[in-house]
Formats: sequence, C-alpha cells, structure tokens
Amino acid sequence: MADFNFKVSLFGFMDMLKFKKIVPLRREKLAGGENTPLTGTFPINKMAEYLHPKHQTLTVKEIRDYPGAGAKGYVLEGESLAPFRAGQYLPVELEIGGSVLHRAYTLCSDPADAAKGRYELGIKRTEDGFASAWILDNWKPGDQITVAGPEGQCYYEPLRDEAYVVGIAGGSGITPLLSMARAIAAGTEDFDLTILYGCRREEQIMFREELEAAAAATERVKVVYILSDEERPGYEHGFITAALIEKYAPKASYSVFMCGPEAMYRFVGGECEKLGLDKKHVRCEAVPAPASPEGLRGYTGDVSGEYTLTLRLPGEERRVPMKGGESVLAAIERAGIRANTKCRAGECGFCRAKLLSGEYFAPEAFDHRRAADAAHGYIHPCSTYPLSDMTLLLWAE
Repeated sequence: MADFNFKVSLFGFMDMLKFKKIVPLRREKLAGGENTPLTGTFPINKMAEYLHPKHQTLTVKEIRDYPGAGAKGYVLEGESLAPFRAGQYLPVELEIGGSVLHRAYTLCSDPADAAKGRYELGIKRTEDGFASAWILDNWKPGDQITVAGPEGQCYYEPLRDEAYVVGIAGGSGITPLLSMARAIAAGTEDFDLTILYGCRREEQIMFREELEAAAAATERVKVVYILSDEERPGYEHGFITAALIEKYAPKASYSVFMCGPEAMYRFVGGECEKLGLDKKHVRCEAVPAPASPEGLRGYTGDVSGEYTLTLRLPGEERRVPMKGGESVLAAIERAGIRANTKCRAGECGFCRAKLLSGEYFAPEAFDHRRAADAAHGYIHPCSTYPLSDMTLLLWAE
C-alpha cells in the first residue's frame, strides 16, 4: 500500500513539472513562429458564413395564388443557399418608401431543397399588415430579394420531443408543418406527424394540394381539416379542443407543435393543459410583438406620445422621431437604418441594444431577454415601447 501511494505522489510531481514548463514552451514556440500576416478566410469561418449568412440574394421564380386565404406561395431560387431545419423561418429584407424593414416568414419547403438552390414561403395578407400587403401587391417573377440565413427554434428535436407530433395550425401557420410533412415524406425527418389544420371556411385552406401529396407519400403524415364557420362532409367542425386533439392523437405520449395567431395559442394552450401534457412537449412558433403596446397588460404609457430616439451608431450619432404607439425598432427602421433583427418577437436577440437613457415598457409575454441583459440595461428594440425620449447604443449593419 505504501509503494502504491509513493507512485501516485511521484506521478503528481511529474505532472506539476510539465505544467510549470507550459508557459516557457509557449513563449519559445511563439518566438520561433513566422511574422507573415495571415491572409484569406479560415475554413471554420467559411463554414459559419455558409450556415449563417447575413445576406442571400434570391430570385422570385414562381408565385401561387390562394385567393380565398388572402395568401400567396413564393418559390425562391438562389446559389449556395444556407441549410435549414423544417420549422425555421427566413428573415426577409424590404425597402419600402425609404424605410428598411425585416420580416420573418416561415419556410414551407423540404429542407433538402435548399441544397438544390430553392426555398419556398407562404405569406398571408394580415389585417393592418404593412409588409405582407406590400409583398403580395408587388413581388413578381424575376424580382430579386434579399434575405438573411434561416433562424428559429420551432423544429423537431429527438432528444427533446416525442416520436409522435400533433401539429396544430391556423391560417398561414400551416407553413412550418408543411415543411415538416415534406421532410418526413422525403425521409429527411424521422417522426410521425398528424396535422390539425383550422380555418374558418374551406376556401381559406392554404397548400392543400401540397399537404395531401405529402400525406399520400407516407403513412407517417396525416392531415385533418377543421372548419369553424361552416359544416361540410369530410371535415371536423368547430374549434381545436382537447377532445379533438385526443381523438386524433396516439394513445402513447406525444408532442404538440402550434403555429398560428396568438389567439389560437391562448385557446389551444388552455386545451393542452386539460390533457396534462408536459410543458416541454408543447411548443409554439414565435409570434411577432404587437405593432402597438395599446391594450397590453401592464402598459401605462401614451400611444399618442411623440419622443426623440438618439442612436449612437459606429462613427455617428442620429436623432429620429419615435411614437409612443410603436416599437423602438419601428422607429429605427422608418429612419432607413438597417438594424440587426430577425424574429421581431423578442426571442432571437439579434436586435439587442444598450439603453443609455430613457424609460420604456417591455411586455412580459415578449420580454425574452437574459436576466443579465435586463439587469445591465440592454433591451430588444423589437419588443420594447417608449415611455420617454431614449438614447441607445446600437450595432447596426
């Protein structure tokens, strides 16, 4: 036993000698190195640029009209497109009347199509929607558009999600589930999917042909249509309730993915609670923060207020007008400044900025800042609304 203890202490002594020599050895290597400046791009940086590009140029190849739904499908083509996961969105850059906007639209194509230079989006005209209306009225075949790399967290992850997913969609919220259905049919995703797709009327169903093509290609995808405003043979009628989910869900455990308007999240979220589902098994696609804070819980500001936003940008300082009834990001974009932004829901953190002065309102439902950021005065302009003049340190493009 004594001999064994001696060996352990000897090896420990040898390790300490090696550790002591690390710094001198590093200095020796550095002194003997070349002084030639590095040129080119490291392979790992090239890979990062490919996976997460700041800009991609696409051409509108084809447009499909869904007049009953007030929506269109856009097939976009480009070279060396960044890959994506089924369920992720594409940040689209728009220049409208001197304003520079970014909007996130979920990809509905099979992820394997990205390697073929092809993305597909489904965009619905929203009530009082500025960007969606402009796109539907202006995009035409041959137009070139600028997008960033795909982003988003609403995708299937086998380490977290169950092997069976019940997808619940409302309106244009069908797009991420269509992407998942296509990926399952193509063999690029490995899970079973039943889609409960709610619309007011039959004519409002988007991508019906594509959904049924995916369901016909594999037994692992099923689609159920639910109409709230009319009764028709072959359709469920009413709302997506706990009873309806139980009717089509498997007896074993399953995950629920929800994609649609916020009102649907609130209602169906309550129905999922009745089913006793684990919170980690109920996932929602990000909902953009409201255009105005009016009516949001905890808001005590003046939506008619007029303020000044001072922006300290790299190499310059700018002052722009800001309205109480808009987000800080809206004021930045209206001034024609290309801000770093993607989700517009307060989640991704790309628009993160340092607040130097001023008061603001950040609604709890859209305040996804890290605790340290909130404590040290950082905000997400996309989900922050002014209560006074403000000064920001902004990292714009």
